[in-house]
Amino acid sequence: MTGSAVAVHGGRFGELMMRGLQSALPEVDLVPAGTPKAAAEADVLVTLADDAPVIADALSDGIDWVHILGAGVDGFPIGVVGDRTLTCSRGAGAPAIAEFVLAVMLAFEKHLPESWVTEPPAQWNNAALGGLEGRTLGIVGLGAIGTEVARRGMAFDMDVVGIRRRMRPSPVPGVTICSDLPSLLRSSDHVVVAAPATDATSRLIDDSALRHMKSGAHLVNVSRGSLVDQDALLRALDDGRLGRASLDVVEPEPLPGGHPLYRHPSVRLSPHISWSSPRTVHRTLELFVDNLARYRSGRELQGLVDTKEGY
Repeated sequence: MTGSAVAVHGGRFGELMMRGLQSALPEVDLVPAGTPKAAAEADVLVTLADDAPVIADALSDGIDWVHILGAGVDGFPIGVVGDRTLTCSRGAGAPAIAEFVLAVMLAFEKHLPESWVTEPPAQWNNAALGGLEGRTLGIVGLGAIGTEVARRGMAFDMDVVGIRRRMRPSPVPGVTICSDLPSLLRSSDHVVVAAPATDATSRLIDDSALRHMKSGAHLVNVSRGSLVDQDALLRALDDGRLGRASLDVVEPEPLPGGHPLYRHPSVRLSPHISWSSPRTVHRTLELFVDNLARYRSGRELQGLVDTKEGY
């Protein structure tokens, strides 16, 4: 360690994060990134920026650890970090995202908001609603988000299957690990995409994958829009193979006006908000505070990013 200060580049949520960091770390000297003081004293850069020149300007010679206050790193210019340690706030939004996933699955099964009435219906006390109990939940990616989704799905007595990049045991007891994506898709009533965005996962859910899905199944994407081939998805919805797609992420973001995903009757589209909850910002700050203590004491950091793998 070459300095005693933490350089902060807040990006989109700069003021909010700076206030939070100042409150959580009153004993730490927080300085704006790119200033002479940061260049002279900082050994840590904490940032929400994703612009390569901005990050490069903030990386003074004394910086040897960069922490991203966001959980995803697919838009971050990893290449400018060099051989410095890079971490992210992986898992901070996972509980909120998992709750959102359960909400959209319940909305699909219980026909919400279509089930609400504002005048006497043609028939009272008559419905054909579904349920989560006994349904199979397939999770693509068993990282922080996938793990939280699995736990909540099991609490609803769902059968949970998952797929991981490497064939390892499930982090959640009772989850069956599938050997390949087609087998997961064939067995699942609800498929949740929760894998990181990398070159290997780009367009993972394409025409071929969608052909393996159960007729009438529900696809949920809370990862990144790049994992789903949106043209293929629209084809699968149009021909009735899929029952619904609930998308909190799309490509590009925001979608341009008039895009067919806005108006398709079988799409539920939200503007990348599944991470939002009163606790998400607090957890984000907690992760950095804990990592800073680890860094100062020479312990292993949490949320390490593999700069070669890209997550």
